[in-house]
Amino acid sequence: MRYLPLTPSDRQEMLGVIGAATIDALFADVPEAARLAGPIEGLPAHASELSVERHMTALARRNMVAGEVPFFLGCGAYRHHVPASVDHLIQRGEFLTAYTPYQPEIAQGTLQMLFEFQTQVARLLGTDVANASMYDGSTACWEAVGMARRITKRGKAILSSGLHPHYVSVAKTMAKYTGDVLETSTPTLSADTDIDALIAAVDGETSCVVVQYPDILGRIADLTPLAEACHAHKALLIAVVTEPVAMGAIRAPGEMDADIVVGEGQSLGVGLQFGGPYVGLFGCKEKYVRQMPGRLCGETVDADGRRGFVLTLSTREQHIRREKATSNICTNSGLCALAFSIHMTLLGEAGLRRMAGLNHAGAVHAARRLAQVPGVSVMNDTFFNEFTLVLPREARPVVRTLADRGILAGVSLGRLYPGIDSLAGGLVVAVTETTTAEDVEALATALEETLA
Repeated sequence: MRYLPLTPSDRQEMLGVIGAATIDALFADVPEAARLAGPIEGLPAHASELSVERHMTALARRNMVAGEVPFFLGCGAYRHHVPASVDHLIQRGEFLTAYTPYQPEIAQGTLQMLFEFQTQVARLLGTDVANASMYDGSTACWEAVGMARRITKRGKAILSSGLHPHYVSVAKTMAKYTGDVLETSTPTLSADTDIDALIAAVDGETSCVVVQYPDILGRIADLTPLAEACHAHKALLIAVVTEPVAMGAIRAPGEMDADIVVGEGQSLGVGLQFGGPYVGLFGCKEKYVRQMPGRLCGETVDADGRRGFVLTLSTREQHIRREKATSNICTNSGLCALAFSIHMTLLGEAGLRRMAGLNHAGAVHAARRLAQVPGVSVMNDTFFNEFTLVLPREARPVVRTLADRGILAGVSLGRLYPGIDSLAGGLVVAVTETTTAEDVEALATALEETLA
């Protein structure tokens, strides 16, 4: 039964108060092409529950399952092996049904888990502190830009050409409402990163420079010179990590003097899940902690000297005056943060390094084999588990052809950067510990036949 307590006159009065002529006017910012003009096609107007289940099952069977085919997709979402114990533990009732604790000290288990998560993230990213998680990597990236504005009192952010275009898109959307000026550019199919260009672009008006590490094309650069240039102009360096497993093999951004390090934690403990929910990571230098969005859990002792956990810092709008809040993020990705923390605990430092080594070794093998395909070259001089191939023709149709053959070959740059001809031949290939030598051979063979 539908519950519609408002009468037409009630709704009209509400619209009048906010200055909207119709309910449709509330959706003016949604592009018309993205709005539904009628019911969803393919679904009947009325059907029994059994019929709907059968119909939805038939639609689901049209999907290609990542674990059943050679899988080389990446660009911010990676297929890693998640131990069965992770899913078993997060489904315990006290975790699965938990929500943001409004009387936090009562929920000691939740606070302890978040404290452990923060510790793991801070060590992983090389930062002094980390918060209790964000919604995902892209929104964490934007929150970092907003934090830099509060710290520097400046409104110009320089975004690296190697930053994921979806992250750039989120930042542009939010900047419409804050007045931040974002300087952006697109990457080139070159082994060289844009670090030198970023250093040259920093000036006295810059609030921050945002750089991805490794970047969207898989390239890895030393961030130390860029950090020095930012600090010389009293700007902040924000590093974005979309593949946290890489931190088991390469230097953490915080160790290269990045001021804020954010990222996507999906790779650890969280499945692909059609794109979400995921978990955002956020760490920074201790001196900036009061400008950090979200919440921080801390360790203390009670009146009897027993170890306990508290909500140490919470600058969200539900806890303080709205105009003083650092962000309107109202919760954290608690269950995904727990999955991340369990997976990290199971791995430990030695396990993470071994996992990272398997990823890199597999990627090196794949790059060498795919470079043998006539007309194909590997662009990267450096990479972790993801690199860019340059094909002799547009990559998008090639990807579709290989998908029809049951191989998910990677992410075409034409999909990420539509309309930019110079990137059309680029194909980003990701390899993880789940990729077998047979998968690589299947891709190489199919690619050779498709390009022949």
